[in-house]
Amino acid sequence: MTDKRQSMIIIGAGLGGMSTGCYAQMNGYKSIILEMHDLPGGCCTSWDRRDYTFDWCISWLLGSGEGNSMNQIWQELGGLDNKKIIDFDIFNSVIDEELGEVHFYADPDRLEAHLLEISPVDKKLIKQFCDGVREFMTLIDAYPFLVPVGILNRWQRMKMMWPFMKRFNLIRKSMSTLMSDFADKMQSPLLKKAFNVIFYEQHPSFPLLPFYFNLACAAKKNAGVPEGGSLGLAQSIESRYKSLGGDIIYNSRVDKILVENDTAIGVELTDGQIIHADIVVSACDGNTVVKHMLGEKYLSKKLSHLYNKLQDEPGQMFPGYTTIFFGVNKDYRDLAHCRTHLLTEEEHAQCPGMTHPGMNVQVRNVHYPHTAPEGKSVLYITYFSDYEPWAELNNQEVQKKTIKRHTKVKRSVNYRIAKKKLAEFTIDKLSSHFPDLKEHIEYIDIATPLTQIRYTGNSKGTVLAWQPFLESGESLEDEINAMGTTGLPGLRNFYMAGHWVTTGGLIRAAATGRHVLHFICRDDDKSFDAWIGERVGFQGKSFQIKQGDVA
Repeated sequence: MTDKRQSMIIIGAGLGGMSTGCYAQMNGYKSIILEMHDLPGGCCTSWDRRDYTFDWCISWLLGSGEGNSMNQIWQELGGLDNKKIIDFDIFNSVIDEELGEVHFYADPDRLEAHLLEISPVDKKLIKQFCDGVREFMTLIDAYPFLVPVGILNRWQRMKMMWPFMKRFNLIRKSMSTLMSDFADKMQSPLLKKAFNVIFYEQHPSFPLLPFYFNLACAAKKNAGVPEGGSLGLAQSIESRYKSLGGDIIYNSRVDKILVENDTAIGVELTDGQIIHADIVVSACDGNTVVKHMLGEKYLSKKLSHLYNKLQDEPGQMFPGYTTIFFGVNKDYRDLAHCRTHLLTEEEHAQCPGMTHPGMNVQVRNVHYPHTAPEGKSVLYITYFSDYEPWAELNNQEVQKKTIKRHTKVKRSVNYRIAKKKLAEFTIDKLSSHFPDLKEHIEYIDIATPLTQIRYTGNSKGTVLAWQPFLESGESLEDEINAMGTTGLPGLRNFYMAGHWVTTGGLIRAAATGRHVLHFICRDDDKSFDAWIGERVGFQGKSFQIKQGDVA
């Protein structure tokens, strides 16, 4: 390719899309982001109800502390500018009504002492786990996020992996041992259950490695929460993007990606407007892009297997969330800020779509004081939720409208009744832990995977797309590394960013924006550039829709 490509359309203003826009502007491209919603952030969002703000996303943010490449990305994107970070002594607590309570302290020394008090007989396993966290604390600063593996040559890959090769046995064991198998070795029935839900929910496919890594980040104060919450983070990145000369057009939904001679040339919106550009980057639902916007014309055998088979196999995609918000006229900040309540099978059956018998409860205004007035509280209750049970509660005609248009949709009676019953069950379940809860609730709001589809278009309401450590996530990574790009085979001037080209949380999505610009700059034979803060003399290029760009 030549260096003549200048204009870029980015589909979606989630963190992946806005990150792509920021790095595009830093590297001299004129970009515009088209977003179906009226706010930035995608899944990283919040909304106001009466006196309360219901923050839907960040419970811990990897890269919140300085001195690592994750934080460098947030700094380059302006996401943490002028924000205080709140760190927590306890990552999560787990409560079983019959067996007791476990606190997963961020400090591995304190964690080890606490776990030994609960079960001295499990000393060997407890020490092994806490030692793993301690060792990973030395690896966080070396963990690579800045450059995509697919762009590196063999020597560069070896250099990147060297810090980890020195701890080969630790990495090998942490990758090959499932947490479920590790926890099952515990003699304590409480620890046997609790270890599986350190991450609030049960992740059956996760080995020990992500638990070591995330707890090590928490121990090093690199997994806190940012002042202003989820939408505040998104708005800070939006501000950074605009300061670099970029622009976002909200309430603009892309219907098709325009292709001529196997080259992406622009997009057509649902209102018929056509916008041309030299480069098109999708940072939205991958399923919609490859199947609808491009009609499955540019899928390799592996990608076809991913989108046409694995996507429909149980467990290969991250589920969605069902989230219950309570706005409460009572101060609960003196209670544990985050705990997972394990449920009985009978209780499990009262929660539509629930993938495992447990729900996470956070006193959200401990994380984010701005979400509730003084003396009041926001309870944020979540559980992993399959899409299908909620879809069955709604009729199929409504479902089609929900997926097709970002408009107000009428839900079925059964759907609304199910949400009401879920709220009643949750109140009864938590009343013994939150005194006077029922009498002081002022507002209830419930979001399901269908809500997620409506606001982001994500297939089946998934929040993180492909599951890591399973065939889906591994196939995706292999394909990107083999292709050396985040594009689609046979289609020029098209790239993908966001959760559908990675596995993991917000920092992964944000990193894809940096990665895709590495590929674009490589293809245009130019050096990649990025910086933190203002650059003297820099004048960002804005995307102007000119005559001929719109048909």
